[in-house]
Amino acid sequence: MITRRRLAAGAGALSAALAVGLSLPSTALADETTAGQPKVNLLLDVSGSMRARDIDGQSRMAAAKQAFNEVLDATPEDVRLGIRTLGANYPGDDRKKGCRDTAQLYPVGPLDRTEAKTAVATLVPTGWTPIGPALLKAADDLDGGTGSKRIVLISDGEDTCAPLDPCEVAREIAAKGIGLTIDTLGLVPNTKMRQQLSCIAEATGGTYTSVEHTDDLADRVNQLVDRAADPVVTPVVTQGGSECAKAPTLESGLYTDREEFGQQRWYRVDLRPGQELRASVSVSADRAVNPGYGVLLRAVTVHEREIVRGEAAGDGRTDVISTGLRYPKPETDEDEDDASVETVCLQVANSFSPASGVKTTPGLPLELTLDVVDGPSESDDVAAFGLGRGWWLLGALIVAGFLAGVVWGWVSRWRIAVWRTN
Repeated sequence: MITRRRLAAGAGALSAALAVGLSLPSTALADETTAGQPKVNLLLDVSGSMRARDIDGQSRMAAAKQAFNEVLDATPEDVRLGIRTLGANYPGDDRKKGCRDTAQLYPVGPLDRTEAKTAVATLVPTGWTPIGPALLKAADDLDGGTGSKRIVLISDGEDTCAPLDPCEVAREIAAKGIGLTIDTLGLVPNTKMRQQLSCIAEATGGTYTSVEHTDDLADRVNQLVDRAADPVVTPVVTQGGSECAKAPTLESGLYTDREEFGQQRWYRVDLRPGQELRASVSVSADRAVNPGYGVLLRAVTVHEREIVRGEAAGDGRTDVISTGLRYPKPETDEDEDDASVETVCLQVANSFSPASGVKTTPGLPLELTLDVVDGPSESDDVAAFGLGRGWWLLGALIVAGFLAGVVWGWVSRWRIAVWRTN
């Protein structure tokens, strides 16, 4: 009897082991599939100020709830979405407790729209605005996986829990290199809030949007959620040289670097005859800077003869300044061997200056986009062709106008003559 029981138990254990073993490949396959799915964490301010009734005749909280319902209905199936709140639970005056008031309302994962809407419907504007602590927790919510990660912060006021500066928190998140982007939306913004939310967004390569209407809020959040599902282009970290001779040689792609205040960075690109170089650069002021600044992008030869340049200036009302250039290398009759390759040196310079007391290191974030393409041939000279058509059209219009004037004048004189006769 004991032997039979042991045999039965052994057979049961073997069957269970086989079942687990057979299920492992499919489980592993499912894990691999979900690991690359994009993740979005909606971070909503539920502080007391969200009671204000100044968005389309309703409260800011009501507008946010309406927008969230539309966003939840439109969220793509492959996006793993979560919702975190700040200021939703503690109504008191204890600053220490108020600055810990952030909670995960709906976990990041497969979306149950009904459950998520029910959770949002329970929210009531309550307490403080701990943006910095909430960002740290929201980043932890997105931990794991290889897909894109995005936090969408929606707030109607600046953080009330400094010295944990939200801008510093965003820079700390960006420094981890986990590919997380923070986008911010300001409801009925003021200058101070706009500056803080812009700083948070720019620190991670995100965007800031000012919102004053419910439809605009829903549309913008939908755009950001959809963007998370787009293929991710990860910038390649590079380090420009202090001069062209010491610069790295780059190919088509997206690159990121750091540039000190007032510094120059150099990069090299090789062009064959008939190719065109298209380059653009953006330098971000991720900290306080003095008004009045600019960025310069120059393409020069290895002998420092300028080929073409692009430049832009700002006056303190934006945190990012960008410019670009195009350089087509003419075709030649020679064979395209290594000897015909031209090295173009790209110089990036900025005239930002730090505000009083601001750290100058690390350098300002710099993003460089390079695209080397086949340029248009002489037979495809669109500009010349368009100009020729333009002259013919202008001539035709002049002739047609002249003939119409003659005919109209003749008809008018004939009608007058008939009227006088009668």
